[in-house]
Amino acid sequence: MVEAVVFDMDGVIVDSEERWEDVRRRLVLDSGRDYPDEATRKMQGMSAPEWEAYLHDELGVPGSPAEIGRRVVAEIEASYRDDLPLIPGAVEAVRALAERHPLAVASSSNRHLIVAVLDAAGLAGSFRAVVSSEEVARGKPAPDVYLEAASRLGIDPERCVAVEDSSNGLRSAKAAGMAVVAVPNRAYPPADDALALADVVLESIRELTPDVVAGA
Repeated sequence: MVEAVVFDMDGVIVDSEERWEDVRRRLVLDSGRDYPDEATRKMQGMSAPEWEAYLHDELGVPGSPAEIGRRVVAEIEASYRDDLPLIPGAVEAVRALAERHPLAVASSSNRHLIVAVLDAAGLAGSFRAVVSSEEVARGKPAPDVYLEAASRLGIDPERCVAVEDSSNGLRSAKAAGMAVVAVPNRAYPPADDALALADVVLESIRELTPDVVAGA
């Protein structure tokens, strides 16, 4: 029996993956380095310390990893203030599920970005727990952020349903023992083997209803 629902944020509630890629790509190119084709997918799901180190150590961006992270996050936050890219139907889906179940967020975004998005979207009151992967030992695809979300809700992970869009997110939620609803990101679709882990695959977040969750 489903007792809680845990949402990813980027790619599920906000259509932000292209913004993250654009900011990081420009940072790398402005440093005189190449931006590899696989870089965006590698960073999807990484915690802030992990992708900061990746940009510094692997892609050669100068400055300390923490400084790199601050620059990227500042640009993302400014873009959210100008135009919050909410995915159509996401707010309605969250509110409908909040009437049935306790909800949590398990996101790779920095915590203050998660809070800023939920506040701007009018969804802060819908979630009982918010966890950033910067608060746990390992980012996605490790299960840490989902396990911590379930712990803060006080609910066994096996009684939770996760809502995810990316390869590393799907792997993370499944590794935590949760049932998984996939809403594949069209711009960055998950790998076939990751999508195969999902219990339910939806075309759009608009299809995410309490009945769908109950059957996951």
